[in-house]
Amino acid sequence: MVLVPGKELLVAAEKGNYAVGAFNCNNMEIVQAIIAAAEAEKSPVIIQASQGAIKYAGLDYIVGLVTTAAETTEVPVCLHLDHGTDFQQVVRCITRGFSSVMFDGSKLPLEENIAITRRIVEIASAVNVSTEAELGKIAGTEDDIQVHEKEAMLTDPAEVEYFVEKTGVDSLAVAIGTAHGQYKFEPKLDFTRLAKIRSLVDIPIVMHGSSGVPDADIKKAISLGVRKVNIDTNIRQAFVQGIKGAMTENPQEIDPRKLLGPAREAMTEIVREKIRVFGSNGKA
Repeated sequence: MVLVPGKELLVAAEKGNYAVGAFNCNNMEIVQAIIAAAEAEKSPVIIQASQGAIKYAGLDYIVGLVTTAAETTEVPVCLHLDHGTDFQQVVRCITRGFSSVMFDGSKLPLEENIAITRRIVEIASAVNVSTEAELGKIAGTEDDIQVHEKEAMLTDPAEVEYFVEKTGVDSLAVAIGTAHGQYKFEPKLDFTRLAKIRSLVDIPIVMHGSSGVPDADIKKAISLGVRKVNIDTNIRQAFVQGIKGAMTENPQEIDPRKLLGPAREAMTEIVREKIRVFGSNGKA
C-alpha cells in the first residue's frame, strides 16, 4: 500500500467517531514498532516526524523508512510532518513524499499565521497532501520547539472559525491544557473550550501532548471531536525502558540487536495500548 493523505484517515475517523494515533518516529526500530502495532490491531496509523527527528535521521532516511513500511503493510499509513515551523522545510517535506504536513505558526501574530498557513495549504492541496495548523500555544518541549508555561496560551474559540475559513486547513491542533514532554502533574483539560471549538468548525481537531493524559480524558476528548491524537513521550519512555531492561539482564551484552529488539517490543506494546484507547483498532 502507498502512503495515504492524513485527511483520508481523519474523515473516516469522523464518520466512525474514533481517533487515529499519530506516533513520532526517529529511527528504524520505532517505525517497525508502530507498524507492528498497527498491523496487530488492524488500525490505520499516522507516523510523524518532527523537525528534530529529520535533523537527527535525515529527511531521506525518514521518507525511506516510512515509505518502505507503507509499501509492505495492508494497513493505511500516513507520513506526517509534526510541528513544522519553517516554510521552506514544510515545502521540502511535501516535495520529498510526505502525505501530510503541519505548519506550526502558533507563535506568530494571527494574521501572519493565517497568511503562511494559507500558502502551504495551496501548495499541499495541489498535490493531494493534507495540512494541519495550530492555534494557541501548547506548553512544554518537543525537540527544538519550546513553549514555557508562562507563554502557553489556550486556543481562543473566537479565532477558530475565522482562521479555518481564511486558511482552508484540513485539521486544527488546539491548546486545551495538554503539554509536550513529561507531565509533572496530571493535566486538566478544558473540555468546555474543546466543545465550543468543535461547534464552530467542521474539521478534525488534533490533540498534541497526549502522553500522560489519562485514558478517560482522551476518550472524552475524542467524543467531543478530537480525531488525531499525538504520542511521542510514551514511545521514548518505552524505548529507554526496553534497553535498560535488556542491559540489566545482561550487562555484558554488546550486540545492538539484542538491546534494540526488546526496546522495539516495548514500543509496540505501548502503541497497541494507545490504538485501543483511541478506538481505531479494527478500522483498517
